[in-house]
Amino acid sequence: MSFIWMIIVGLVAGLLARAIKPGSDPMGWIMTIVLGIVGAMLGGFIASLIGINADGGFTGLLFSVIGAIILLFLYEMIVNKRRV
Repeated sequence: MSFIWMIIVGLVAGLLARAIKPGSDPMGWIMTIVLGIVGAMLGGFIASLIGINADGGFTGLLFSVIGAIILLFLYEMIVNKRRV
């Protein structure tokens, strides 16, 4: 996968994850892209653990969004601990 395609898929996965997960997450476009890219890696890892091929297409996007949602919950936990 090319670097540009990875950024585009990361942006889409990050935006979908932020739209699906309730609550406000004050992060910009760069953090949303990073969230999507790292979420895609996490989602790919989770898919390989359960034996599903998530290299592309709808399955890849689905697991990318699942990974990004997991990262959003972790990000929220870390940010809330710092504010307290």
